[in-house]
Amino acid sequence: MSWLLGALLGLGLVLAASPWLWPRPVERPGADAPRASWVRDRLTQAGLHEVPLAALVVIAALAGVVAAGIALAATPVLPVAAAAGTGAAVLPFAAVAWRARRRRRARSLAWPDVVDHLVSGVRSGLALPDAVAALATAGPEQTREAFHAFGADHRATGSFAYALDRLKDRLADPVADRILETLRMAREVGGSEVAHVLRDLAAYLRSDLAMRSELEARQSWVVSAARLGVAAPWLVLLLLSTRPEAAAAYNAPGGLAIVAGGLVVTVVAYRAMVRLGRLPEDGRWFA
Repeated sequence: MSWLLGALLGLGLVLAASPWLWPRPVERPGADAPRASWVRDRLTQAGLHEVPLAALVVIAALAGVVAAGIALAATPVLPVAAAAGTGAAVLPFAAVAWRARRRRRARSLAWPDVVDHLVSGVRSGLALPDAVAALATAGPEQTREAFHAFGADHRATGSFAYALDRLKDRLADPVADRILETLRMAREVGGSEVAHVLRDLAAYLRSDLAMRSELEARQSWVVSAARLGVAAPWLVLLLLSTRPEAAAAYNAPGGLAIVAGGLVVTVVAYRAMVRLGRLPEDGRWFA
């Protein structure tokens, strides 16, 4: 038994020291961190691709400082000011994510029409670059700007692959990635089944949209309940903090511990409720 305990202790020590014993894999030069790449995709999907990530971080920090100062002036309770500053700092990222989801949902309704226009162009004898560029005028309104830029890139460089890569970066959408990679394969490999594949893809997209709309309508109450459950306790805390005796109690070590624990529980519960009430989003596997 002693040797087993010693082996377990040694294994635990090795696992604890493993981050320092084995170096991390070397990243490609210029490769983005997953979180930074995720935020940039959300900025692009929200139509804010010209806003640098550093500017968003600065805005979040300023919002947190201002909100904490206002809360501290209104209620001299340090935990309330810290919670207000944290919430205000997260608010710009939440606003970008909300705008990105709204624009992505509106754009998702347009992808079946985009595929239909591509099928019409291919069946009429247009070359793939011309069929894609024609979406700048014949496609849905939500995607015309991106396809207009694709036409400009293709005319300037003559490279279909380069123009597709730029288009994927502008759209930053997993459905667009699948459509454009299908076109790339058809361009490089050839074949006469591209129209049939695109028609099947359009049928799948319409079916997926119908199912998602029904599920989101049924699960919207979960998100509403999560928001109400998050806001109510903190509004009560804010009202109680206006009383001097309550402010003194919350500034005490015990009050700080209670508010900090409540903040942790609130964040965990809200994220769990939102995750349960939101359908999973497709990842950009062809980014």
